[in-house]
Parts: sequence; C-alpha cells; structure tokens
Amino acid sequence: MSLTKGEKNTMFFSKNKLVKDNLKGSAKLMFQDVSKDAWDQENLTKENLDFTVDSIRYIDLYAKKLMTTDAELLDKHFDNFVSRIGAYIGEVIKRNLEQGYHWFEFDSVDNYSSKLQGVSRKKKGWTLLYSKNRDQVIMPLSVVAEFFEGDSTYPDFLSYVEKMIHAH
Repeated sequence: MSLTKGEKNTMFFSKNKLVKDNLKGSAKLMFQDVSKDAWDQENLTKENLDFTVDSIRYIDLYAKKLMTTDAELLDKHFDNFVSRIGAYIGEVIKRNLEQGYHWFEFDSVDNYSSKLQGVSRKKKGWTLLYSKNRDQVIMPLSVVAEFFEGDSTYPDFLSYVEKMIHAH
C-alpha cells in the first residue's frame, strides 16, 4: 500500500506533535483530597501549599512521613503519590521560572526533541515539563519516583526545586 503525499505529511506532523498533559489539577489534589490523618489535615492545606518554594518544606515533611510511618500506603499507591507530589513540585518550578514550560507527555517530547536521548526507558510514561522555546526538559515526577525508591541524588525536594529554578 502506498501513501499519498498528504498522508505522508500527516504522518510526519503527527509524529512530531507535542501532546499536552496538564497536571495542574493533580497538583491541587495535594490540598483538595487530603486523608483523614490529623497531620495531613493540619499541614496539607491550601494556605500551606500555596505553590511557593517555601511550601516545598511541607512536601518534604509529607514525603518523609510517607516513607517512614506510611510506607505500606506509599507502596500500595506509589504511582498516585508520585503523580500528585511530582505535579505539585513541577507547578512550583513552573511558576517560579515563568519561561514557557508546559506539561507534556514524555513520548511526545521524545519524538519532538533530542533532549531525552539517553534517558532511561524506565522513565518513559511520566509526564514532564518542557519549554519549546528553550528546548529544555524538567522531570519532577521521575525525581519523586527516584526519591521514594531511595535512588535520588537530592537529599530532599526543596534542594531539587532550588536547583531547577537556579539552573533554568
């Protein structure tokens, strides 16, 4: 079967199209969908989680709590915690950079840009922040997953956020 020139062009352009995946709603779940745990109710509030760099301190405390006293819950809902916490951290970075970063599906950025060459296949599937204008990638969900797996190069999420803001 041979394709027409129009069909070939459609295939070419669809292959290189960026697919948005807005995680802003997932980030808000950090304070909108809180467990009945007393610590969570007191600390994971809209006032504390106001998308400032300083609010990451609450995320760090929450992550440590998950990894110690709530480890079974973390294991059971790993992807959900990675998505929510990664989305929140990413939104903090995005708001502080103000440089055209948007949430995109990993595979679409991989097809669009060479910035993900050499990135481990295990990271595929995570949504990421990408700036088309700057051709730069930030992967907060992957960083959160590595942190929870004990494989992070960062001692906490605040260090990661500060590094991303200063590096970009």
